Amino acid sequence: MLTTVLRGLAAASLAVLPLTVTTPAHAVETLPLSEAVSLLPVDTESRDGYDRDAFKHWNSGDDPADGCHTRSEVLISEALESPTIGPRCRPTGGTWWSYYDATWVTSASGLDIDHMVPLAEAWDSGAYAWSAQQREEYANDQGAAASLVAVTARSNRSKGDQDPSTWLPPTADVHCRYVAEWVGTKLRWALSADEAEMAALRETAAGCPDQTVTYEPAA
Repeated sequence: MLTTVLRGLAAASLAVLPLTVTTPAHAVETLPLSEAVSLLPVDTESRDGYDRDAFKHWNSGDDPADGCHTRSEVLISEALESPTIGPRCRPTGGTWWSYYDATWVTSASGLDIDHMVPLAEAWDSGAYAWSAQQREEYANDQGAAASLVAVTARSNRSKGDQDPSTWLPPTADVHCRYVAEWVGTKLRWALSADEAEMAALRETAAGCPDQTVTYEPAA
């Protein structure tokens, strides 16, 4: 009798199990830079129809209750010495390291929040086909540390909307990191690369045998 009861309880547990199992998150991938580059689809790019306003930013950020928009949240999270946060989430003080140009920054006003893959480049590479919601999520992506990066305004504006075939950070010893973060961002968002871009990525990857790329698909 006891055996029958136990079997019944086990069957009941199995019956409800699928209702309590959550959908697994997308797997995080880590692989050598050269291998990661090879995973990028190659396609031609077109800027037809591009409008920066198609990417809503900055929005209310990861925590709408904190009163900070995405830019402020990124500044706070990337500060090496935390700033004081005043009214309307305005940071005062604090210290940041702009890795593009190896520069210490002690005023948030001297920083831009760079989209690792610029909005125009994302549009060219596949975002033209996204919904408005997907583009907003991309423009405010704090789900990967490399997607948005606080750097000096001059380095960000020097980069503009260029890909690695025409621009790399002025600090040469961060080229491996930069290209890895570029490739990781494109893989995260399933974006393509054109021929010139791929040639530059392969060339850089060849000189970075120990560099890895870690990414998690956004969708």
